[in-house]
Amino acid sequence: MHILHFEKGLKYSDRELLVFARKIGKLASYCRHVKNEGSLIRVDAERRDTKKERDAILMTVQVSLPKKVLRAESRKDTALEALDRCIEKLEPQIDRYKEMHVGGPAGARRRRRDRSIVSAA
Repeated sequence: MHILHFEKGLKYSDRELLVFARKIGKLASYCRHVKNEGSLIRVDAERRDTKKERDAILMTVQVSLPKKVLRAESRKDTALEALDRCIEKLEPQIDRYKEMHVGGPAGARRRRRDRSIVSAA
């Protein structure tokens, strides 16, 4: 997994970068294809001059997976809040990707097995 981080008009401390890396690393734990060498996570952060202070930071997170590109965008007043919101938006997208490309939801095999045990009895 490769992570690219681009900033425009922002400067992060080393501590903030470690927090970002930890939060983005949680995305990789959802799906083994995210951990694949062919996958890429791109984080773009931009400070914009807006009338609303709560929209000052524009954060875009793009996850490139085999056969699919997942994307989330958020506007918040701090970069950490924007990243949290992007991750919240990406989690269901990754779940749908897993269902389509990996072989269904995690409990599907268990439910089928339980149903066959009940019907056999």
